[in-house]
Amino acid sequence: MPRRVPAITAAMLLRAYRIGLFPMAETRDSDTLFWMDPEQRGILPLEGFHLPRRLLRTVRSGVFDVSCDRDFPAVIAGCATPAPGRTETWINDQILRLYGELFEHGHVHTVECRYDGALVGGLYGVTLGGAFFGESMFSFATDASKVALVHLVARLRIGGFELLDTQYITAHLARFGTREIPRNAYKARLAAAVDRSAQWLAAPDPVRLADEILAMAGKIPM
Repeated sequence: MPRRVPAITAAMLLRAYRIGLFPMAETRDSDTLFWMDPEQRGILPLEGFHLPRRLLRTVRSGVFDVSCDRDFPAVIAGCATPAPGRTETWINDQILRLYGELFEHGHVHTVECRYDGALVGGLYGVTLGGAFFGESMFSFATDASKVALVHLVARLRIGGFELLDTQYITAHLARFGTREIPRNAYKARLAAAVDRSAQWLAAPDPVRLADEILAMAGKIPM
């Protein structure tokens, strides 16, 4: 069962991630958070990422301008915006405050997709050692969040990360290779990952990034 959480600090939140907990609110207007510790945890293996050929073409076409860490407030606002099949959000004022503080301290990162200058998709998550904890993503244009995910995985692979935690599994994430593992197995992987040295690369070398995306699709870079 989720455990009710009193007002917490950003430092407390990082300690919770280190042991496998993450917070959620019931609704946007809730003033309470709950610690979540699922029996089955979603992970997306970085070396087993499935990149469909059609999506690879979209990524390489440059239809979206992809950046990182440029506008956290807009990204989390996009994640909290109602969408088809999601009329309510768990992102309340405490979540906004806590993750805003972690962003300022370099523990939260975003991937943003823009079209004609407008933010149309993206995601955000928490980094701790060699682990990236995916929190939420959004899309206001076809494939925008998928392109953001591809760019995230490429950066994590280049930067030496070893764990991409998706919390839960969805049909959307399952297409890319996300799977569930038992809580104990997850926490063993987590313990190893958070003590690993990794580097978040907001703007990696473009050629290195392009080659990594090709490798994710099973292509041999030129």
